[in-house]
Amino acid sequence: MNDAYHNDLPGKTARGPVDNGLPPGVVARQSQDHATKHLIDVRAIWSTVYRNRFLMIGALVVCIALGVIVTFLSTPIYKATAQIQIDIQEAKIIEGADVKAPSQDADRFLQTQVDVLQSRSLARAVATQLGLFRDPTFLPLMHMKVAEAPQGSFNLAQTQREQVVNALEANLKVKLPVDSSAVNVSFQSPDRALSAKIANSFADNFITSNLRRKFDTSAYARQFLENQLKQTRQRLEESERALIDYARSARLIDTGSGQSGAQSSGPSSLTTSSLIQLNQNLSQAIADRIKTEERWRETTASPLMNLSIVQQNPAISALVQQRAQLRAQYQQNSKRYDPSYATQQELQAQMDTLSAQATRIATELRDGIRQDYAVAQRQENALKEQLTQFKSTTLAEQDRGVRYNILRREVDTNRTLYDGLLQRYKEISAASGISANNISIIDRADPPIGAVSPRPLLNLALAIVAGLLAGSGLIFLRENFNDLIRSTNDVERMLGLAAIGVIPKLKEDTNAREEMADRKSDMSEAYAALRTKLLLSTPTGAPKSLIFTSSGPGEGKSTSALATARSFAQIGRKVILIDADMRRPSQHKRFEVDNARGLSSLLASQETFENVLIDSDQPGLDLITAGPVPVNPAELIAAPGMQALIERCERAYDIVIIDAPPVLGLADAPTLVANVGSTIFVVEANRVHGRQAKDALGRLVSGNTHVLGVLLTKFDAKSIGYSSNDYGYVYNYGERPA
Repeated sequence: MNDAYHNDLPGKTARGPVDNGLPPGVVARQSQDHATKHLIDVRAIWSTVYRNRFLMIGALVVCIALGVIVTFLSTPIYKATAQIQIDIQEAKIIEGADVKAPSQDADRFLQTQVDVLQSRSLARAVATQLGLFRDPTFLPLMHMKVAEAPQGSFNLAQTQREQVVNALEANLKVKLPVDSSAVNVSFQSPDRALSAKIANSFADNFITSNLRRKFDTSAYARQFLENQLKQTRQRLEESERALIDYARSARLIDTGSGQSGAQSSGPSSLTTSSLIQLNQNLSQAIADRIKTEERWRETTASPLMNLSIVQQNPAISALVQQRAQLRAQYQQNSKRYDPSYATQQELQAQMDTLSAQATRIATELRDGIRQDYAVAQRQENALKEQLTQFKSTTLAEQDRGVRYNILRREVDTNRTLYDGLLQRYKEISAASGISANNISIIDRADPPIGAVSPRPLLNLALAIVAGLLAGSGLIFLRENFNDLIRSTNDVERMLGLAAIGVIPKLKEDTNAREEMADRKSDMSEAYAALRTKLLLSTPTGAPKSLIFTSSGPGEGKSTSALATARSFAQIGRKVILIDADMRRPSQHKRFEVDNARGLSSLLASQETFENVLIDSDQPGLDLITAGPVPVNPAELIAAPGMQALIERCERAYDIVIIDAPPVLGLADAPTLVANVGSTIFVVEANRVHGRQAKDALGRLVSGNTHVLGVLLTKFDAKSIGYSSNDYGYVYNYGERPA
């Protein structure tokens, strides 16, 4: 029994290698062919497309037609673009203003500006400036239906205003290129001039809105500083009067008189002035020394690259950023290249160079901290020596100078506070009045010449792609739901059996008998190839008895049985052909003999074997026709006489070939195969479905027969997209005689 077919039937299990009665070499070749099925078969794909070419062409025509219709019916859309530059920080106009914003906030800042450009408040400002709220043609132009009734809690005018804002938002496109602060502001509409006008209006209103926000922010600060300045100026005047009155009463000469409060120390004599100055310098020196000492200790206690002075250094930050970019590129390339690749080695060398430069600069910064600490120590020691010399001379003046110093410090404090508030007030006033705008227009939008939509070539390309995809999908569905057996690949895939032979389809005006008689015809060569395979199917040669059957009528089993019998007779074998299809006999017509008696008469014991045996026109080939159509063909086949007949023929002939009835719907073939050594299952190409053939094979297998393989008949390679050369079914060689 055929094991390969068992593997394909429900409820059956695999029982070892598949041989189908073929020689080991053929089995090995079939196994190799089975292994190559998992690869992409370009010819199989082409054949599938060729078979469904009209379906593919239809899908393409429909999609292209739809694409053309959509292209011609679509309203042209024009896109105008204005380009504006957004600087991260405005230019430095007043002293103390920051020039550069933190780099980590740059992307966030630019994205915030993009969000402002796309805000509804800016869209309302544009609509108000251009009068779009009062323009009755704007919404219809933008293909929006004008609201005719109030919606919810809004009145009709408010609803239409919201529609205008929505139309502006829907057609506005703001694009921020990577690594650039130049923003493209685009607007699309069916009107060229309107697109340019709205794009320019967005740019203008964005600049105006930015300036207004800056001015509003500084207004509150100016008012607050004005109040603080009045109070601070009053306290400064009072403290200065108190200082002058005490200096006059204590007869202290102010050596800092006439100088600014920040530069004056307020002493009562030159000695005290010098002592206080030295004391202040010493305090500052001690503070500087402590500060530099702490910085040096922090430097020595922390890793070099973790120092704040190193991390804040612009040069090191730039080097670290460059190294990070190179590292990202290195990691990206490492997915494709080994570390030994030249590009990877070059990137690693660049990263090492950057690391060395950063380390060198960081080391210089750390050495500078150490030098500052040493200088601070020397300055502190020198000031301590000078201060000791002046202490003895100033003790007498301390009582009188204490009160003066208190008053002087109050004056200095008030003056410092006043100067700071005044300076800040001037800065805010200057910024609000003459602040440079950080947003400027690079290119204003011009009315576009061509439309961005529809694009005929793009639509055509998309239609072609859609047609190919739709056609491919339809072909996929059709091929998966249509289980017609078309080729030997389908035989092996659907039935689990090897194709033992392929018989080409005859032309409509060709006679099958004439093709059999012509030794060089394609049909004769095909059956000669089948004969060769049958001779190699068993170690002892061809099977003694061989039955031809099919799933249904008209698949070529009778012709194949006759042609195979003739082919064996042509090589000198003694062959007998038995027409066992007693329901629809045909062999007597092919041999043009009388069918008044035959197999049915012999099995009914009405005639003897010698009386029903007919000599054919082919030497070595005898025939037993089906005989008159009996009432009960299945019972005659199941009777012991059929088995006895086959055994007698096997003893008298080299090979017994039986033309059996179809399998489906009849009990004749499954009963008959139990008495025959081997079976050839005939399948007509491009007609029989896989499930139908599978059911028929299931019935044959239940009869305990050995299926040699499947004979594919009426095969037309061109109809499925292959050439005869591709399948190897060109049997002619040399020139055929006229």
